[in-house]
Amino acid sequence: MIVTAAKLIGAGVATVGLTGAGIGIGTVFGAFIVGMSRNPSMEQKMFKFCLMGFALTEAMALFVLMMAFLILFTF
Repeated sequence: MIVTAAKLIGAGVATVGLTGAGIGIGTVFGAFIVGMSRNPSMEQKMFKFCLMGFALTEAMALFVLMMAFLILFTF
């Protein structure tokens, strides 16, 4: 019973990293909108970098989620 509780607490603590990913994705798209409003002609070039930043930030979120599932179902 204590082991099950420790698993649940560990998985819950591991998902705290998802808040950082949410903040990071908001920052990426916020900076994109500000940059696009300042220089609309660079939209296509900035959009590529915006998607790259989104993908890298989302990858970190998926790694955090994977760790939470490993804690729950493996140990």
